[in-house]
Amino acid sequence: MKHPMTPKGHQALTEELHRLKTTERPKIIAEVAEARSHGDLSENAEYDAAREKHSLLEGRIRAVEGKLAAAHVIHPYQIDTSRVVFGVTVTIADADTGDEQTWTLVGEDEADLKIAKISISSPIARAMIGKSVGDQFEIRTPRGIKECEIILISI
Repeated sequence: MKHPMTPKGHQALTEELHRLKTTERPKIIAEVAEARSHGDLSENAEYDAAREKHSLLEGRIRAVEGKLAAAHVIHPYQIDTSRVVFGVTVTIADADTGDEQTWTLVGEDEADLKIAKISISSPIARAMIGKSVGDQFEIRTPRGIKECEIILISI
């Protein structure tokens, strides 16, 4: 199954994989070797910790490789801004208060609420998908259902 990703998200994962393989892996392998040189492995907590750290690193490398293999990179020029789709920036307004919020719909690995990027699989993104400017939609919140309207769709 392909997972949508922006070019920036793909680049960030590619850089992380490179760092993990070329910097982190050799460093941890050296830690394991150093701990191994301290003698009896059955009672060597430093060795056990280094092996655990190595195992976690290898798991992360496999996870990043899997994400990159399943990535479907969507470039901005491929995006139709007539409807809410992956990669667009959407400004919405609360129907009751008129308060506006702007969100960019990105892949799960790229989501960061601090910079107004939400995952395409988040409830608010799913509620907006396929809508056009002027369309209304509902968001379920802990305080109940909130009515919103699409104000602007851009790249």
